[in-house]
Amino acid sequence: MAVESSPPQVTPDGRVELSDAGPIKDSRFFNPELAPVPVEQRTWTTYNFFALWMGMAHNIPSYTLAASLIAIGMDWVQAFVTITLGNLIVLVPMLLNSHAGTKYGIPFPVFARAFYGIRGANLVALLRAFIACAWFGIQTWVGGKALHVIIGRLTGDGWTKASQIGGQPWTLWLCFFGFWVVQMLVIWRGMEAIRRFENWTAPLVSIGFLILLGYVLVKAGGFGPILETPSKLGWGPDFWKVFFPALMGMIAFWSTLSLNMPDFTRFGGSQRKQAVGQILGLPTTMSFIAIVAILTTSGAQALYGEAIWDPADLASRFDNTFLVIIALVSLVLATISANLAANVVSPSYDFSNAFPRKITFAIGGLITGVIGIVIQPWRLISDPNIYIFAWLGFYGGLLASVAGVFVAGYWVIKKTHLELTDLYLDGRGAYWFNGGWNWRAVLATLVGSVLAVGGAHGGPFPADGLIPFLKPLYDYNWVVGFAAGFLVFLALKDNTAKETTR
Repeated sequence: MAVESSPPQVTPDGRVELSDAGPIKDSRFFNPELAPVPVEQRTWTTYNFFALWMGMAHNIPSYTLAASLIAIGMDWVQAFVTITLGNLIVLVPMLLNSHAGTKYGIPFPVFARAFYGIRGANLVALLRAFIACAWFGIQTWVGGKALHVIIGRLTGDGWTKASQIGGQPWTLWLCFFGFWVVQMLVIWRGMEAIRRFENWTAPLVSIGFLILLGYVLVKAGGFGPILETPSKLGWGPDFWKVFFPALMGMIAFWSTLSLNMPDFTRFGGSQRKQAVGQILGLPTTMSFIAIVAILTTSGAQALYGEAIWDPADLASRFDNTFLVIIALVSLVLATISANLAANVVSPSYDFSNAFPRKITFAIGGLITGVIGIVIQPWRLISDPNIYIFAWLGFYGGLLASVAGVFVAGYWVIKKTHLELTDLYLDGRGAYWFNGGWNWRAVLATLVGSVLAVGGAHGGPFPADGLIPFLKPLYDYNWVVGFAAGFLVFLALKDNTAKETTR
């Protein structure tokens, strides 16, 4: 049965906090960063969440995500519809999972304990963490490239055409590592430093993208040449063959945040504030950056005869040095803002959850940074087909099954009720299950993952798929993973309910 030293306190708007944290402070599964946030410290407003999304969405990988659809043959209408629809779909599980963070003040890995067990939560937390590490590396690489172009414009060809190491100028590696150090210094200051950074950068990050678009529009002679560029795919079978895998990639782009938004919503002033802030934030900011990227890339295609999907490469071709510097400085700030929020906060908590007594939030951030280098992000973003169909598609399918378990467990089985103290108890309580693991959640995740990505094909995967008879499902990987995780875990709900109330 659940263990509580005294009943939790519930505010009039339904938020819950511990009345006495004493019983869990000595637990090895507790540390101050993983502890429930007191209600008086849950102060984030609607604007904070809107600014968070503006900071996370307005960055170079978001731009390249949209631009890559032009690069694979879509026209501007097809690309815009694909991205907007993907963001509206992923917003649903994101809001559903955000609820627990605001209600209980807990981060994602602690939330996962309610379904996977106190120890089992590390399985999904570390899965999410390693994906975030790769994204941190990608963001740092593209930010370093933008910085490299800026310095090159100020210092000349000696910088941009320096001798190469590992296929890249040594000056680019220097910018990459310098960019890395700056981000580590910010994360070392903690969550409050990240919130302040988001607030003042959010209104500025659009400037760089608008400058790129404005320059291309002037050179291309207005919107006409851009909007009239036909789709290379048409609207027939060639388009639909690409559309569904691309849509899964668009969903996968934020599928990581659909799991770990409790890391942020735990600071929410109310459910309304976090929900409205996200509804205003994600679809609008991503639609904005998508249309800017699509029009800019289409314009570059009209100007240069090729779809240049990397904004740093595009800016390097501009004649006006002042505009290049202003645009890319804005993009660098945008990338730092997005990287800290989207790709450092979650793994910092996740690594801390694995070893609560040894790894703090700051040390978790440092681990994230190191793995982000080791994973060689420059390879992941080297080709739009690998970027969308291999990288985004594969991990999106894996995380979708986890999202399915979360939604089924929290909303259908638990009906949003969690025993807050039990989420931290060692060897006992509602979420200890069998030795700290709930094998039912693990099984649901495994089944969902195999069905979603077992048929992975193309790029680094076999042409016939890893598991050939599952190949047709891979084009719908996120939907398959979410549905399978949801349904399998729900099918076991009676047994799970009995076990958690022993």
